[in-house]
Amino acid sequence: VMYTLMFMASMLGVVLSDNILLLFIFWELTSFTSYLMIGFDHEDEASRKAALQSLLVTGLGGLFLLAGLVLMGQVAGSFLLSEILLSGNVLVQHADYPLILGLILLGAFTKSAQTPFHFWLPNAMQAPSPASAYLHSSTMVKAGVYLLARLSPVLAGTEAWMFWLTTVGALTMLTGAVLASAQIYLKRLLAYT
Repeated sequence: VMYTLMFMASMLGVVLSDNILLLFIFWELTSFTSYLMIGFDHEDEASRKAALQSLLVTGLGGLFLLAGLVLMGQVAGSFLLSEILLSGNVLVQHADYPLILGLILLGAFTKSAQTPFHFWLPNAMQAPSPASAYLHSSTMVKAGVYLLARLSPVLAGTEAWMFWLTTVGALTMLTGAVLASAQIYLKRLLAYT
């Protein structure tokens, strides 16, 4: 229960943070609490491996995200999300826009288990069923989607944005559908969908 409450507080921090560096801290806390829940049965080797895999994939994506957020804050002249969102086309017109976009997309894609980073999510189903249903199937993977929706006023509207989101989204949908069709366990089927 404590791990679930820690995760809930971390997700609330992601949603409510106005400072993008604070948002990142809460973002990483979701990965850490997810690690604790996946490895809940720490005597089982499969649980330990799945927890470590989840932490490594989402943690590495978090480093890319941090780099993108720092660059975005420097270009926008503020680390407050409310001020960045008022900066208009400053980011899109900046020379570092492709780099900023790429780093932020990598961070969001790893957290949301988008192809080719989808492999960690079915393995995360080693967590107890309530944690799997709440954390990995409905909440944590939506953090990346939420972040991109929140940043869309200043990052969207370009060909790069449309290409990468459409391509990765379509590949993830197809990959998930194909892999889900072969599953006989409900938790893994849920993970792939």
